Amino acid sequence: MELIPVPVQCPHCWEWFDALVDPSQGDQEYVEDCHVCCRPLVFTVALTDPDAPEVTARPEND
Repeated sequence: MELIPVPVQCPHCWEWFDALVDPSQGDQEYVEDCHVCCRPLVFTVALTDPDAPEVTARPEND
């Protein structure tokens, strides 16, 4: 299992951090805390290109 770091911006604090994505899991949606402000985010991962996954982050309660 090789994790791919993908830069994402937190919609709460606007800071950038790397989300680690496991491309072997296919398209995904999961909740994880922001690495900076610790508020919960919903990550959506689209693997149209397994070498360059697309990751979006939104507040958990949206």
